Amino acid sequence: MMPNTHIATQTIRSYFAKVNPKDQTMMLEHYESNEFGLLGNFLASEGKQGKVIKVEASVRTGDRNFVLCLRETLKQHYGEDKPVAMGGVFVIDKGNAKLHVMPEFSCTPLATDEDVANWLKFYECHAPLTCLSTFVSHDPGMDLRIDHTHCFSAHGEGGHYHYDVTPKDVRYIGYFVVAEEVYRVDAPTVTHSVGRD
Repeated sequence: MMPNTHIATQTIRSYFAKVNPKDQTMMLEHYESNEFGLLGNFLASEGKQGKVIKVEASVRTGDRNFVLCLRETLKQHYGEDKPVAMGGVFVIDKGNAKLHVMPEFSCTPLATDEDVANWLKFYECHAPLTCLSTFVSHDPGMDLRIDHTHCFSAHGEGGHYHYDVTPKDVRYIGYFVVAEEVYRVDAPTVTHSVGRD
C-alpha cells in the first residue's frame, strides 16, 4: 500500500500493489480507503510548505540502498543517544529497482527470513518510480521497522522497495522532513526479527 490521503478533505490518492493470481504478474490499483492491515509506517504532516532536505544521488558505488545510506548517515552523525526519524518522497527517475509484492497469505508459517523471501514475489520495475519512505536512525526501543519504503508509478508498477538493480544508471531525487514525534501503535507483546529486511 502506498498511502496518500488529505484527511481534512478526504481526498485519497493511494495505491496498492497485488499479485495477479492468474499469471503472477504485478498489478497496481488505486486504493479508495484509509484502512489498512498488518503493519504500516506513515508520515503525517499538516501539508503546509516548509523546510525540507533535498537529496540527489546517482551511480550507486556500494552495496547499500538509497534509504539505508540516508539512515546510516543519520546514525553516524547523531549516534545512539539521539534517534532521528525522517519521512518523505523520492523519485527514481532513471534506472530499475527491485520491488516485492505480497501474494495471498501463506498457508504455512513463515518462520525464517528465507521462508519470507520464498513467499514474496519479486519484480524488476522501471523508472520513473515515486517512493514514499520513512526511516529512523536507530530503534529507540519501540520495536520499529527502522526503514520502510513503498513505490508506485504511472505505468502500473509498484511495491516494497529493496534496492536499484542498475547501479551505474540509477538516479534518485528526494525530499524529506525531520519528524517531530514518533509513535508506535499497537506494539506486539511478543516480537521477532523475521522479515525485517
